Amino acid sequence: MISGEEILKALSKVVYPGGEDIVTMGMVEKVADTAEGIRIVLRSKRQKDPVLTSLKHACVQVLKESFGSDTVISEIEIITPEPAPKPEPRASGMLPGVSNVIAIASGKGGVGKSTIAVNTAVALARLGYSVGLLDADIFGPSAPKMFDSENFRPEVVKREGTEYIVPLEKYGVRMLSAGFFVDPAEAVVWRGPMASNFLKQMITQGDWGTLDYLLVDLPPGTSDIHLTLVQEVGVTGAVIVSTPQEVALADAIKGISMFRSDRINVPVLGLVENMSWFTPAELPGNRYYLFGREGCKKLAEKLEIPLIGQIPIVEGICEGGDNGQPVALGDSITAMAFSDMATTLVSLIDERNKNLDPTNRVMIK
Repeated sequence: MISGEEILKALSKVVYPGGEDIVTMGMVEKVADTAEGIRIVLRSKRQKDPVLTSLKHACVQVLKESFGSDTVISEIEIITPEPAPKPEPRASGMLPGVSNVIAIASGKGGVGKSTIAVNTAVALARLGYSVGLLDADIFGPSAPKMFDSENFRPEVVKREGTEYIVPLEKYGVRMLSAGFFVDPAEAVVWRGPMASNFLKQMITQGDWGTLDYLLVDLPPGTSDIHLTLVQEVGVTGAVIVSTPQEVALADAIKGISMFRSDRINVPVLGLVENMSWFTPAELPGNRYYLFGREGCKKLAEKLEIPLIGQIPIVEGICEGGDNGQPVALGDSITAMAFSDMATTLVSLIDERNKNLDPTNRVMIK
């Protein structure tokens, strides 16, 4: 008989991608050498984890290497968490059928806000939620390219005398963007009221159906578009995206201040730090902090808001955005990082909804 200590020692050679070995991580819940063979019970923190199959194969391999090729492994059971409950619809200021509206914002441009919005939407959909994405960056819509749908033109349907715009449905996400209505090669030259009215139309006449989460990718900074959103719908909470760079953080503070102001009063769910570090493929153990180190983490601690996630500079993120295949669709370490971030966001939204009243629409003249 092989002792439990010996089995654990062998399993400590199985490393979770991007992390520690599965024994140190506490994934190994039970081991035993029975009459039928070695039995292992693993516990995963994720309800859907794309690496579980490869981990099972790795466990079999190290056990046979440690105890002989004729070692019998009778069972490797994996326990996963129960699926997260669907969020309860919020009554005040909500769109019909939409449980939560989440603003994705940034203080300045160039920090990867749209990349975060698109991949978070895809990650939420892969977790089993019904998700919508409204690309409200009227003057610089990038979601159509990230969805490989630059030539998509929405259908308009009429119900009970009202026209509704049918969103694109792709990667499990319903998406509308200003980019669907303009030539991608032409600049959008609209005055503020025209842009605001167009956003109102996409919000109120979008055929969104029933959604757990509607993510709204806002333009950088603070503008009429932000005010239009909070006037049209009760926003459940805001997520602020920044790089660790001091210049970006200074503008992120302004965005947080706007949502927290007495006039707007939208809860800030937390910060996402994008471009946290760079790790070259040939040196996977190295991290180079090109834009400063843990700037968002320090700011989150200072302002007493959660740090939702840290996303490194990875070539695949850029490639995925350019070729219309968001990196969150895959099974890579980066895809898992977005999945973890989406899971954290769901928890923060649930906590916000338990402790705070629904957000009211803002009345600003």
